[in-house]
Amino acid sequence: MSTFDDMDAFEGASLSARAMAARPAPYLDGLNPAQREAVERLDGPVLMLAGAGTGKTRALTARIAHLLTTGRARPNEILAVTFTNKAAREMKDRIGRLLGQAVEGMPWLGTFHSICVKLLRRHAELVDLKSNFTILDSDDQIRLMKQVIAANNIDEKRWPARQLAGLIDGWKNRALLPEKVPAADAAAFNNRGTELYAQYQTRLRELNACDFGDLLLHVVTIFQRHPDVLAQYQRWFRYILVDEYQDTNVAQYLWLRLLAQAHRNICCVGDDDQSIYGWRGAEVGNILRFEKDFPGAHVVRLEQNYRSTPHILAAASGVIRGNESRLGKELWTEAREGEKVRLIGHWDGEEEARWIGEEIEALQGGTRGLHKVSLDQMAILVRASHQMRAFEDRFLTIGLPYRVIGGPRFYERMEIRDAMAYFRLVVSPEDDLAFERIVNTPKRGLGDKAQQLIQSTAREFGVSLLEGARIAVEEGRIKGKGGGQLGALVRDLARWRGMMPEGLTPVQGSAVPDLIDDGAARGGGISHMQLAEIVLDESGYTAMWQNDKTPEAPGRLENLKELVKALENFENLQGFLEHVSLIMDNSTEEAGEKVSIMTLHAAKGLEFPAVFLPGWEDGLFPSQRSMDEAGLKGLEEERRLAYVGITRAEEICTISFAANRRVFGQWQSALPSRFIDELPEAHVEVLTPPGLYGGGYGAAGMGLGRGSGLEDRAAEANVYNSPGWKRLQARAAERPVSQPRESRTTVIDLQAVSAFETGQRVFHQKFGYGAITAIEGDKLEIAFEKAGVKKVVARFVTSADAADDVPF
Repeated sequence: MSTFDDMDAFEGASLSARAMAARPAPYLDGLNPAQREAVERLDGPVLMLAGAGTGKTRALTARIAHLLTTGRARPNEILAVTFTNKAAREMKDRIGRLLGQAVEGMPWLGTFHSICVKLLRRHAELVDLKSNFTILDSDDQIRLMKQVIAANNIDEKRWPARQLAGLIDGWKNRALLPEKVPAADAAAFNNRGTELYAQYQTRLRELNACDFGDLLLHVVTIFQRHPDVLAQYQRWFRYILVDEYQDTNVAQYLWLRLLAQAHRNICCVGDDDQSIYGWRGAEVGNILRFEKDFPGAHVVRLEQNYRSTPHILAAASGVIRGNESRLGKELWTEAREGEKVRLIGHWDGEEEARWIGEEIEALQGGTRGLHKVSLDQMAILVRASHQMRAFEDRFLTIGLPYRVIGGPRFYERMEIRDAMAYFRLVVSPEDDLAFERIVNTPKRGLGDKAQQLIQSTAREFGVSLLEGARIAVEEGRIKGKGGGQLGALVRDLARWRGMMPEGLTPVQGSAVPDLIDDGAARGGGISHMQLAEIVLDESGYTAMWQNDKTPEAPGRLENLKELVKALENFENLQGFLEHVSLIMDNSTEEAGEKVSIMTLHAAKGLEFPAVFLPGWEDGLFPSQRSMDEAGLKGLEEERRLAYVGITRAEEICTISFAANRRVFGQWQSALPSRFIDELPEAHVEVLTPPGLYGGGYGAAGMGLGRGSGLEDRAAEANVYNSPGWKRLQARAAERPVSQPRESRTTVIDLQAVSAFETGQRVFHQKFGYGAITAIEGDKLEIAFEKAGVKKVVARFVTSADAADDVPF
C-alpha cells in the first residue's frame, strides 16, 4: 500500500544508528544485576516482573536507551506503550537524560489510545470510516445511546443509556464485535443488548465517529482481517515494550500479541501483585500466562526494593502470599529496619479520624521521637471515597491543611452538592440557587423553556423560584408531564418541611440492646437523619444513581450514605448546613504543605514517607460488594489492593480499624479485616487501647476463627502506658479541640453517665448484669457476670435496682 512507501521519510529519525552505536553506555551504571539483565536481554520475549519500588521505570527506559545506543533499532522502530500520557512524557524525558540529548523521532511512544488513533487514521477506510473521523466524548456517547434506545421504543428509565454504554464498553474491552458477543452475554439489556450494540455501531459509522473503545477494537479488527497491513507493522515495529502489563484488557492484549507474534521481540513490564483494575476490564490473567503465550520467554524478577523498610516489605509480603493466582516474588531491601507496621483499633470512625489527626500533628512536630515529617510527606489511603468525609471534617475543624487526590473534596462532589441543595430547600424555601440545581435533577421533563418560565413567573410576582414554580403549575403555565412532576416536587418540599423534627431529646435507659438509632428513639417524630433519607428517596435522587450503571454510581451511593451519617453529629439540618458552609468558606486553596487523602486505587504509583491505612474492616476492606460480584477473584484483587497500600509507605505505615460504624443512623459492630490476620506478627506493633472488644473478646473470640491471634492483641493491647499515647494525651489536654459531635454528646450522653458511678451494679438487655469498672466519657467499662468485660454506651444500661422492677 502507498501508505507505507514514504513511512521512513514521514516519520524520520534524528539519531542515526551508527552515531548512537558509537556512544558509551553510562545508563548501565548503577543498575542492579536483575535490572541490568532485563536491559541487556534484547531478543525474544521478556517479562520484567517488577515488584513495588524496584526501579522498573529506570530499567524500562534504560532498555530503550540500550536499543538505540547499540543500533538494534532506530527511534521510529520502537513501539513503547504506556497507560497515561504523563507516563509517556516521563519516559521520553528519562530516555533523553540517559542519552545526554533530547530524543526526537519516537512517534510510537505513547498510550494505547494515542498510538491506535494514528494507526486508525491511516487505515480508517478498512472499517468504513474516513480518516478525519471524530472521537466522541462520554457525553456525546450517552446522547447517541439515548437516540438508539428511543428509536427502539425502549423505556429509557427502565433501561438507562448509561447501562447500555457500560455494557457495550465492556464488550469492546474484550474485543467483541456485535456478532461475536457470546450467547450468555447477549441476553443482557432485556435480550436486546447485541441488537442495540449493532445499531449503535451503525450510527457511529454514519456520523464518521468512534468512541474510545473503538480505537482498540477497530485496529484489532483491521489486523485480523487484513494480514498485509498487520505484516507491515510487524516489520516496522522491531521491538515492543509495554509498561503496566498487568493492567491490560483483552483488546489491548490481542493487539500486542498480533504485533509481536512474528519477531516475538516483546518486553512486558508489570507486577501481577498490583493488578487492581479488574472492575474496569483489566485482566490479571494476561501477565500470569505470559510464558504460555510466548514459549521460551525469559522472566526477570526485580525484587530489590528501594522504597520501603524491611518491616513494611515483610508485612506486604505476608498479606499477598494469601493469593493463589500469582507468579511469586519476594521483595527485599538493604535499608535499615525502621519502625514496625503499626496496628490500632478504635471505638468508631470518628475516633479513628481524631486519632489520625493528632498523630499527623505529632509527626509534623517531631514529637513522636522520630525526625519531623512534613504534611506533604504524609498520605491517608482509603478503600472507598466515602471514608474521606470523616477526615475532611476533622481536618477542616482543627485547621489541618489537606488535599484530595483523584477527585473533588467530599462536600464538593456532585452528588453531595445535589443532596445538600435538597436539604437547603427544605430548610429555606427561598434558596433560589438550590432550586435551580435540583429542579430537573433527576430529570422531570423540564427543559430550558420551562425553567425560564419559572423564573419569569417568580419575577412577575416578586417571589422565590419555588413559589414561582407553584404559581406556574397552578395557573397552567407549565403543563403536561413536566408540569405534573414539577407540581409533585413543590408539594413534596412543603410536606418534607412539615416533617422537620423539633425539640428532640434523647431517651434515657433505652432497653434496645447494644447500640441504637438515635433518631428513632427520640419521641414520636422522625430524626433529621431519617428526614434526609426520606428526601433523597422520595425525590427520586437515590433511585437515579441506583439506575445508573456506570462504574462511578456505587461510589456515589456510598457517598450519599456517608452524608446522612454525617448528620448524626448535629441537632438538625440547619446546623449541619451552617457547619458545612462555614468550614468550606474557611478552606482556601492556599499554597503550602498539605496532607494527601486519596483512594487506594488513586495511590498506585505514588509513595510517601508516612502512610495511614484506615478502615481495615471486613465488608469495607475487603469490599463486600467486590467479593459478592467476583467471589474469590474479587477477594484476591482486594488483597492486591492491600499490598499496594502497604507498599506506598517508605518509613511509617499505620493500619487502623474501628469496632463500630454508623450506617444510616444505625450503629453496626465491625470485625477487623481478614487481611489483618495475614500480617506477620513479628513485623507489627499493636497500639490498640485495652478493652476495645472487652476482655477476651478480641476478633478471634468474636467468631472469626482465623488463627494468628493478632486480632486478639489488637483488641487487648495496653497502649495507655506507651510514651506515644501519653504524649498524645498531653497534647490533647494542652489544646482541647471542640467539634460538633463532641458538643452534642456532652449535652446528651453526660446526662446518662451522671446517673452511674464506678462499682455500681447495672443491667444491659443483651449482656445481663454486671458492675461498672471504669467510666470514659460517655462509655462505661462493665464487668458482666456472663459476658465478661465490655464497653457500652451509658444510655444503653440501667441500674440493677431499676432493672429488677422491669418485667423482661
